[in-house]
Formats: sequence, structure tokens, C-alpha cells
Amino acid sequence: MTKGIAIIGCGRIGRIRGKIASEFPGISWIGLCDINEKLGYKLKDDIEADFFTTDYSELITRPEVEAVIIATSTWSHFEPTLIAIENKRKIFVEKPLTLDAKQSRFLISKIKEHNTDACVGYTQRFRRKFISAKQKVSSNQIGDITCAVTRTFMNRMGPMNELRLTQDRNSLTPMVVSGTHSLDMSLWLINDQPKSVYAKSSDKILGEIGTKDATFGLFTFDDKIWSMNICWALPKRWPGASYGLQLGFVGTHGIIDIEDTHRDVIIASEFDQGKIYRPAGREDEIERYVDFLTSYPPGDIYNNELWGPVKDETFSWLQRICLDKKTPHANAEEAHRNLFLTLAMDLSAKMGQEIDLSIDEEEIMEKLNRTE
Repeated sequence: MTKGIAIIGCGRIGRIRGKIASEFPGISWIGLCDINEKLGYKLKDDIEADFFTTDYSELITRPEVEAVIIATSTWSHFEPTLIAIENKRKIFVEKPLTLDAKQSRFLISKIKEHNTDACVGYTQRFRRKFISAKQKVSSNQIGDITCAVTRTFMNRMGPMNELRLTQDRNSLTPMVVSGTHSLDMSLWLINDQPKSVYAKSSDKILGEIGTKDATFGLFTFDDKIWSMNICWALPKRWPGASYGLQLGFVGTHGIIDIEDTHRDVIIASEFDQGKIYRPAGREDEIERYVDFLTSYPPGDIYNNELWGPVKDETFSWLQRICLDKKTPHANAEEAHRNLFLTLAMDLSAKMGQEIDLSIDEEEIMEKLNRTE
């Protein structure tokens, strides 16, 4: 059965998902929305979409639309997601669900009320090494996990690109924006709910542009501990296009150790390798002649086409909505949990104390927004 879909946001990730959708045989109609008309009409022409508007409400409520991809900026997911839920559309929204835990909890209540099929874009679940690890943990090959370690390193061009788009930077922290991916991946494998967290942050490098350099935290469970760490302030010339991950899970009968730093395929060239994630307006700011290939999170380009986890994730979601296929996507409850825990880490670092995770969404947001 063919479907009509709406894509809200025609930037980089919306363009990628739109192209994949345009080539999927189960999609018969595509509508696009973006506040930037030039960007939107360019994508409409490129993928031969059926409709474009700058009003997402107009698009989501059209009768042709049965499912919605929300690929707007990090801080602008709430309103289009709510409209899609209330109009009983199937949803794929980029992470995070929102930046506010209270808004996120409200969306969860609406999703339950309308029985909405809602997926959230935790793309790393579609990397082969993580799917393989999930299968081994799920089949009890290492027994019960007793401790885990997660380390995430990122080039600072990532946060600079994110922060240049807004002056409202209170929630655009390393954990909320980027650490959420490695947190989701770790909890997907741990498959348990932590009871408390203690975290510390530093800001010697990126503090001047309104964010932290790093956040390191320790989560405790009833019967296990987990160290969750991120630094997104590595030098601009650092070769990795984005995440370099190292994850370790020790169980009662074994261990899974995951190396995902992309250092197995390295290029050194007389030609600049850094264009792929350089923010618009900063094209000439830095040149890099060494790069870790395969480190660009969406995937890799061959013959002008993207291959990798974003393609697999999008294709799998299209199968989900058209064929009712079961998929490994993060659901909305998991996305809310991820947001809540990243905010709890930020709150712990701000207050300098351990946070009991029985705290509710209203209290965590009130304390985070307190200015003293």
C-alpha cells in the first residue's frame, strides 16, 4: 500500500531523507515545508516532490499525508510534532524529541492518547557493529551487565555549527545535543533504568560561545554502574567528522568492547578534507588534510549517493509505515528517557551534587532554568 508523507525541514538531513523517500516504491506523494523558500523549492525540484509550503500546519493537515518526517532544527520539534500527533499521523522526528522535559512528557501523553506510532532519530542503532552487539547482549552471551563505560569525542566544529543558529543556548549542551546518541546506544544495550547520576562539566574552550566543553557522569543502578562521558571541544583540525565512540560492557559471563573511533581508515592528502561539516559562512576558516573516513554519522558518499546508517534508518522506517515491519528505531518513550537523563547530568553538573532520578520533569526544568 502506497503512502503520502510530509517532510518538515529541507536542510541537510531533510534533504537526505527526502531523496531516499522519493526512491522508495511505497511512497506515492511527498510534500515539503521549510521557512527558507529557496531551500525548499530546490529540494522539491531535485526529488520531484508534489507540494511545497512554508506552513507546516498546512502541510501536515493535507489529506494526502499519512506520515511525517520532522527534520527541523534541534529546538523546533515540539509544535510540528504535536500537530502531527493530533492529526493521527505516523511520525519520525529527529532527536531530541524536544529540549524541554515538560514538553517532552506532554508529547508522550499525547502519543499515548492518540496511539501514535512515533519514532525518533537515534541513527547509531543502525550501525552494523551496534546491531551485532545488541543481538549478543539480548541473547545473554555476556550474562547480566555489571558495569559499562561510554566515551564520546567530537571535533568542536559540530557545536559551533549548532550554536550559530540560535542565541537561546541554555539547553544546547554536549549531552543534550550530541551525547544523547551514545547515551541511547549504551542504554539500548544495558536495558535498565538508572537510579541516580553525579556529573561534572568544564567550559574553558567553548564557554565563550555559550556551551560546555565536556560533561562526565556516573550513573548508578540497583546492581550496576555506568560511566558516561562526552567532550565536543576537540581542535578544529581533529580528523573525525563527528563522533568517535568507545563503549565497554562487562557482564557476569563476558564482555563486549566496541571501538568506533574510525581510525581504521585514514586519508592524508594534499587536498582539503574538511568541507563535509564546515558551517556555512566558515568555509575558509580551517583546512584539514587528514581525516578519519567513515566518521560522518549519516554515512558515506559514493557516486553522489549516501550509503550508511541514515539511509538504512530511513529505508527501515519507510518499510515500517508501508509494510508494518518491526524495526529497531527508538520510540518516543526511549527518546524522552534520553532527554531526561541528559538534562539530569547537566543539572548535577550545575548543582555539584548527585541527582536522584525520581525527580520529575517540572522540578528538573525549574532548577536548570534557575539563574542564581
